[in-house]
Amino acid sequence: MTMIDSKAPDFDLEGSDGKRHRLKDYSGKWLLLFFYPKDNTSG
Repeated sequence: MTMIDSKAPDFDLEGSDGKRHRLKDYSGKWLLLFFYPKDNTSG
């Protein structure tokens, strides 16, 4: 389980803009990661 204030693991994913995004691309910058797991689900 990941705890609040812990470092994010490195990631590589495609954004809605079609570009690849990597955590290391944002080194030295503020970054907010927002997850909403119930997106596109009923109810």
